[in-house]
Amino acid sequence: MANRWITFDCFGTLVDWHMGFANILRPLAGERVGELVAAYHRFERPLEEARPHRLYAEVLCEGVARAAREIGLNVNVATLDALPENWATQPIFPDVEPALAELRAAGWKLAVLTNCDRALFAQTERGFRQPFDLVVTAEEVKDYKPSLAHFRHFWRVSGVERRDWVHAACSFYHDIGPARAMDIARIWVDRDRTGEDPAAASAHLGSLADLPATVQRLTRS
Repeated sequence: MANRWITFDCFGTLVDWHMGFANILRPLAGERVGELVAAYHRFERPLEEARPHRLYAEVLCEGVARAAREIGLNVNVATLDALPENWATQPIFPDVEPALAELRAAGWKLAVLTNCDRALFAQTERGFRQPFDLVVTAEEVKDYKPSLAHFRHFWRVSGVERRDWVHAACSFYHDIGPARAMDIARIWVDRDRTGEDPAAASAHLGSLADLPATVQRLTRS
């Protein structure tokens, strides 16, 4: 069987991170959940860039703690520690499983390149109908996207040729840029309508509904 791979970002692409994360934080913040999420984004990247490397569960808890302090929201340590326990409650987008099933039927192997850590992603993966063929976490490569570490590790471990590799993701910053730097086909699943230039991607989609047909078009020899 051909060694053909499609790699995905998970949160925001396969899993509705925006809704799920807000739901996780709502018991802490109530009507101020949007404010808390916005503040969290200001702290996440600096925490990911800090050394030594932190697991994403630690980034999550520390980022929420700092965000809460910034907006004047009182949260206790026990509540913060419980955040990772609710990680699996984030919903999978309804267009995901049909697309994954069609890609598997066409002979593609499926992988995830995630900024999550192993324990948190294990919770998420149990929500999918089938496990992925390969998962690369930030914990494994000791770095966070948009670093190329995930992509380079996957390339070494999978043995895939660039022509047989497609990356699909929602985040332009975390995924489309690195995939372009790796010179692989990249499908921008623009769920958030963020307004970047789609010319940087090999294809531009609004959802995963047309992903199998788009993959076939991009890889037709």
